[in-house]
Amino acid sequence: MCGIAGVLHFNGDQVSRDLVKKMTDVIAHRGPDGEGDYVEGPVGLGHRRLSIIDLSEAGRQPMMSNCGRYVLSYNGEIYNFKELRVELEAKGYWFRSKTDTEVVLNAFSVWGGKALHRFNGMFAFAIWDRRRQTLFLARDRYGIKPLYYSLQGNTFLFGSEVKAIMMHPSFQVEMDKEALLEYFTFQNLFTDKTLFKGIKLLPAGTSMCIALNGEKQAEPHQYWDYHFEEPEDAKDEREYVEELDRLFCQAVDRQLVSDVDLGSYISGGMDSGSITAIAAKKIPYIKTFTCGFDLHSASGLEMAFDEREHAEHMSYLFKTEHYEMVLKAGDMERVLPRLTWHLEDPRVGQSYPNFYAAQLASKFVKVVLSGGGGDELFGGYPWRYYRAVVNNDFEHYIDKYYQFWVRLIPNQVIAEVFKPIWKDVKHVWTRDIFRDVFKEHAYELTRPEDYVNHSLYLEAKTFLHGLLLVEDKLSMSQGLETRVPFLDNDLVDFAMKVPVSLKLGNLSSVIRLNENEPASKVGKYFEKTRDGKLLLRQVMTRYIPREVTDRIKQGFSAPDASWFKGESIDYVRRELLNGHAMIYDYLDRKAVQLLVEEHLEGKRNRRLLIWSLLSIESWLQTFEPVT
Repeated sequence: MCGIAGVLHFNGDQVSRDLVKKMTDVIAHRGPDGEGDYVEGPVGLGHRRLSIIDLSEAGRQPMMSNCGRYVLSYNGEIYNFKELRVELEAKGYWFRSKTDTEVVLNAFSVWGGKALHRFNGMFAFAIWDRRRQTLFLARDRYGIKPLYYSLQGNTFLFGSEVKAIMMHPSFQVEMDKEALLEYFTFQNLFTDKTLFKGIKLLPAGTSMCIALNGEKQAEPHQYWDYHFEEPEDAKDEREYVEELDRLFCQAVDRQLVSDVDLGSYISGGMDSGSITAIAAKKIPYIKTFTCGFDLHSASGLEMAFDEREHAEHMSYLFKTEHYEMVLKAGDMERVLPRLTWHLEDPRVGQSYPNFYAAQLASKFVKVVLSGGGGDELFGGYPWRYYRAVVNNDFEHYIDKYYQFWVRLIPNQVIAEVFKPIWKDVKHVWTRDIFRDVFKEHAYELTRPEDYVNHSLYLEAKTFLHGLLLVEDKLSMSQGLETRVPFLDNDLVDFAMKVPVSLKLGNLSSVIRLNENEPASKVGKYFEKTRDGKLLLRQVMTRYIPREVTDRIKQGFSAPDASWFKGESIDYVRRELLNGHAMIYDYLDRKAVQLLVEEHLEGKRNRRLLIWSLLSIESWLQTFEPVT
């Protein structure tokens, strides 16, 4: 787990070693244990090391292959590296280290880009082929590890974080206005854009090959994608139960490989609890971590947001060494500038609790397990999927589900809100952006189950991807590696073929509800859509109490709806209702402030919008783009 960066001059100019060092220094938090660079003529690769496997100097990067042809700068963990090493040794390859890095390097030497299909893990890496003069970039299947790139004149730049690219002397920070519109529609970016104009994010499951003397910038190639589908011949339910049990335990066991201390996040929920239960069998008194929230000023549903009591019960059951912290209203204001600097692109939801959780865990371990991915793979958000199971056709489905995913600013007021820059963004159709997510998954849809699988696909590609980016940036800001056992290749391949009936239990009744009930009857609708993750719940009862597996889904979120109109109201007004907020260079002051006041007066819950406005205002103050 590390930070990588690099430069390629298409005109053949010598790369400056000082530039490469600046690019890696600015992301030193990702790798506080060591640094290295490789510079040869028009190419430069940089690396910051967080030592996890083989802590010796033999694991230093960039690393050159034994034959001298390939040079690798790599960030990640390949959990099946020992099996691959045996296979490579049988082909005559020898190893100087015990790292997975060297396995990646030799695997590429043998199989080239096809090696990506053999890797089970998380990664982003760059390989320079000295013979062919090509630079190969790749990112893992699910997008757990980020990789950004940019073309500045005759120079191609890449890095684990945007900040590395910003170190190039010709780079000037400018807001990508189209990306800003996309963000204020979905509270996420579905495309490969970033808020930094001219910098793109290499998509998950994608590679790219850049030739020094060929095209300046090749098109990304998608080597893997999710494909959720209903099996033609479903097995007996008992077979699915036993196979999920086997694969889940195998996934957790694979991801325990480490030469440093490893811990686990734990909440009151099923996913992190189950991972901890399995890990605790192999690591006695494993360290666990949770963040809770002060609820003195919370109200309504937010009164249930503090899960410390449930987490403490889990710790008792699994005999873990448990640590926790409590967040209060002022903690968001205090951390937002640092959070913005590390996060770079705000993504889904309020992410500052994740920053504090990583800060806590990093005081005790260098690796932490997370329950991310369980909901997206096994149907953890049924109230979302059920909203779009009755449709006339694919376009009807897109219309309905798109409206549900417009999380911040409704389409009917988007032009008014974006009035200062509307002429620059009016050509952007966010419905088309939404629809384009399915361009590799839009097979014939004939049953409600097909639409559910489409919804699962969308959330894995967009919502989960956003969560993974947030987790990477905020954990690595503390020199902490986060692992996600649910995103094991074998487990994911299995989950995508599980029948919808083993994920959602009320499909038939909700179909009737969709057809006959007005959408305004929210209470009845919610009561019908509180199931989900049925198969996973059944398996997890083997490891955690049924009272946990039967508990309703609870997200990791602070009670900000209450805080924004209570203890944090002065902060919100100071940042968003003053006459000098930088955000109003892009958004209409009157339109935005009307939306904010609706929340402060208790008329509407706009906590997501307020968080996003505060985040973008902080982004503008932090990165100071030209206008």
